[in-house]
Amino acid sequence: MKLLIGISLMLVAVVSFVAEQLGLMLPTISWGYNLSRTAGELVLFQPLKFLIENAGDVTATVLLLFGVWLVISKIKSGPPNPVTIRKIQRFKAIKRGYYSFLILIGLAGFAALDQVVVGKEALAVEYNGSWTFPAFTTKLEKNKDFGIIEGGKADLEPDYRELKKKEDYNVFLPLRPYAPTGDIIKALGRPINPSENDYKGLGTRLFDSERPEKPHLRFTYRKGLRQGSVQGWDENENRVYQAKYAGGKLVDGSEEFTGEGTLVDFMGLSENQEYDVSYPPSEPKWEFPLGTTSQGDDVLAYLFGGLQVNFKAALIYIPIVYFIGISIGLLMGYFGGWFDLVVQRLIEVLANIPFLFLVIIVTLGVPPQYKDRLGFYLILLLLAVFGWMGMTNLMRTAALKEKARDYIAASQVLGAGVPRILFRHLMPNTVAILVTLIPFSISGVILSLTALDYLGFVPSDLASWGKLLKDGLSSLSSPWLVSAAFACLVSLLVLVTFVGEAIREAFDPKKYTFYR
Repeated sequence: MKLLIGISLMLVAVVSFVAEQLGLMLPTISWGYNLSRTAGELVLFQPLKFLIENAGDVTATVLLLFGVWLVISKIKSGPPNPVTIRKIQRFKAIKRGYYSFLILIGLAGFAALDQVVVGKEALAVEYNGSWTFPAFTTKLEKNKDFGIIEGGKADLEPDYRELKKKEDYNVFLPLRPYAPTGDIIKALGRPINPSENDYKGLGTRLFDSERPEKPHLRFTYRKGLRQGSVQGWDENENRVYQAKYAGGKLVDGSEEFTGEGTLVDFMGLSENQEYDVSYPPSEPKWEFPLGTTSQGDDVLAYLFGGLQVNFKAALIYIPIVYFIGISIGLLMGYFGGWFDLVVQRLIEVLANIPFLFLVIIVTLGVPPQYKDRLGFYLILLLLAVFGWMGMTNLMRTAALKEKARDYIAASQVLGAGVPRILFRHLMPNTVAILVTLIPFSISGVILSLTALDYLGFVPSDLASWGKLLKDGLSSLSSPWLVSAAFACLVSLLVLVTFVGEAIREAFDPKKYTFYR
């Protein structure tokens, strides 16, 4: 397993670097380079600016080195430890946790597909015999690249969903051709027959069934009959017609038309088919099985974006917190004395700082352009600042206990250095603690991110389930919003908890230890 992971990381690093040189943007693999392209120019602090401007190269280098280290350590370590194999077998025997782990791996792989699954950019477009791949290139395609120059649209981004409907183009879209955020769906239309089922509500005739946000005529129905006022608009969305109906019949002399041409021509601009048009938040329909949010985003695409955000947060947060917590905790337990006292006092100071107040102060003090692009990473940084202390206390306790063992004294006598003693002898004997806590740390960061997003501290252009929960609770007439977010959040947390419980049981040293 270690060899496979090492080779995979090395391959990802090489492929990401080569793809960047070729101007390609691959799903997930090019994440570091995407960060440097979108946020590098915003950073003023010079060391941080260098890291973010070169985030792609830094990420590729770290992955390559870590992969090489895993491969070398696997080659040097020889056959796997029988104790570890037994623990893994015990984990597999706990079916609930093992199957939950497989589901999480599948979800992570699905989320890693990124723009292949969800996105408004086309995967491939054929025009005039040549192929372009908008979703996989760093270049921003424009309408003029596909021969669309009328109406001043030449320099605008193409609408690939509209492009697919035209005969001159061969367009392949993602599995869900809507972006998680920023891809506003203005209205949804459902064909209706008001004369059936005593329909009550609004019936709208449209200029184009694909654009329900542009109505032609809007009637009011009571028990399947037209009743009350009627309004009409021209193609420029100017209201030019009004009338009244009573008992399904037009009231004589109630028609008023102020548009161009004749009334007969105006009434014939749309078909007789009427639609039930809903505006954001729109209820679930066939094309949108979970409806749309109050901002007009597709809920299905939004949930996928939230899944990506949660996995990305865990991948960034867990290594930072565990590296800091393990390193400082081992040093505190091994050296003790003044170093231990100073760090403990620092932990006490940080533990008494109101986290939410700090988030409010930092969020309000950050300029909008920084918050929009770097707000997510700023929130993760604040979470990491307060998240390493629990791990530090656990590792300190483990180091205090283990440093009194004979194998530590033997290592010191043989001349082993402090780094070797800490990371080659002490830390492997605390691996049960580390492995057990990782799933619960992931649950913690997901809940924290959701809570902060619910309170409005996460950038608005970031798809997050907390924002969807807030949207649903503020629109109680749209229960599909809160139910979709709640179901996804609870399901993910349950899966992570099942994995954590199974790991804790499988790696518990006391479970299979007998004292006589």
